[in-house]
Amino acid sequence: MALEKRVLGKTRLEVSVVGFGGIPLQRVDRDTARELIHRASDLGMNFIDTARGYTVSEELIGHALKGCREKWIIATKSTARTYASMKSDVEISLRNLQTDYIDLYQFHLVKTHEQFDEIMGEDGAYRALQEAQKEGKIGHIGFTTHDLGMLEKAIDSGYFSTVQFPYNIIENQGEKLFEKAKAAHIGVIAMKPLAGGAIEEGSLALRYILENPHVTTVIPGMDHIKQVEENGAVGNERLKITDVEREKIQKIARELGENFCRRCGYCGPCPQGVDIPTQFILEGYYLRYELQDWARERYVALAKNAKDCVQCGICEPKCPYHLPIRKMLERVKENLS
Repeated sequence: MALEKRVLGKTRLEVSVVGFGGIPLQRVDRDTARELIHRASDLGMNFIDTARGYTVSEELIGHALKGCREKWIIATKSTARTYASMKSDVEISLRNLQTDYIDLYQFHLVKTHEQFDEIMGEDGAYRALQEAQKEGKIGHIGFTTHDLGMLEKAIDSGYFSTVQFPYNIIENQGEKLFEKAKAAHIGVIAMKPLAGGAIEEGSLALRYILENPHVTTVIPGMDHIKQVEENGAVGNERLKITDVEREKIQKIARELGENFCRRCGYCGPCPQGVDIPTQFILEGYYLRYELQDWARERYVALAKNAKDCVQCGICEPKCPYHLPIRKMLERVKENLS
């Protein structure tokens, strides 16, 4: 049975329901990256996602795809918000990926209305991607975020061919908007399928996501052949979830949900200027992705981080999941400071 394909919204690209997430490639060497990506291709995967911010990930993918570029639909992304910075990042991505064409170029982690307005402004990054489209350097423009409000804004705007958002057994707050996206012919890319490594039942987690017909593809990160084999099997076998497995899913959600940030952003704004969900995202990379240096560098670079929390508690009544945010920020501070 061949790995299932779904149409990625208005791009009309047929992508494998299980794609290749490029974050963990930062931990492997060139030969290993090539081996992983070639095996994924053998199993039917044809969609690979990376980003300018994933250190050497673009370069490793570029090396791995030499001689087989035509087999893959490449997506990358940039945190650039201005015209000039995005123009520069597109050229860097093309060089790193060793290609003259990137299928999908995405705005990376748009968090606020101010960022959105800057991107769409006269001197914004969106104009740079439009020019890159006209020049034949990129195919389509996508949008990624962890914020539910920004997800809805992106879908309603009509400016984007795809959206990328966290979706897993614990984080399912985007489901209604995924349905809205599909109705608008916008492709839905599910990221963080294992909740940043918090969910150990990998195959079950992917099957749960792919049961949703409004999700186009899911992009688990991979840095071991065993992961590639297991994830490819999910896309090939497409086994239905049993009643026993559904009970297990509910148990996982209950147990992890008691102390897990869904990144909904309702806790903000923090009077001290701390971006609370970002603290937990970086902690997840530190604890579960084996990217300690990468996570700590980004944590320290934040204008405000967990050490700036004054324990005022204003955030906690706003959290719809009743999380002990102050205690959780203390834990982040201990791990990352």
